[in-house]
Amino acid sequence: MYAAYDALSSGRKTTLSGLNGVHSSRHVFGAGVPGREALEGRIGNADAATQDAIHPVVIRHPLSGRRALYLNPGFTIRFEGWSRDESKPLLEYLYQHAIRPEFTLRFRWQIGSIAFWDNRATWHHAVNDYHGYSRLMHRITIEGTALD
Repeated sequence: MYAAYDALSSGRKTTLSGLNGVHSSRHVFGAGVPGREALEGRIGNADAATQDAIHPVVIRHPLSGRRALYLNPGFTIRFEGWSRDESKPLLEYLYQHAIRPEFTLRFRWQIGSIAFWDNRATWHHAVNDYHGYSRLMHRITIEGTALD
């Protein structure tokens, strides 16, 4: 998300500076969501996963100091102070911008592969391209610092 931010025009960067994104998992894990029962068995804590948070749309990574886009189509539902309808065109623009090939990496799994990424500067998009094989996955969250 560093490269995606760096490639934005200065005008777009100005528009985004100071904007906060409203992030929610209620549309994925919340009560009444179709298929939620299947998630219960898979993740075991769907109730605890229904959280809302507000984060800057552009963060400065606490370790590298670089600016990065900090939003994603799975959980960013709108901009703070904007309606969903007002937010949608700019969010869609940013999502399409971020998935341009020059900002992406395709990890090629092999036997014994291990992948780590930093959610503060990376989008993870799982592709179910391992039909007939199982993949063991563990999610580890490391305590960090507040984003600004």
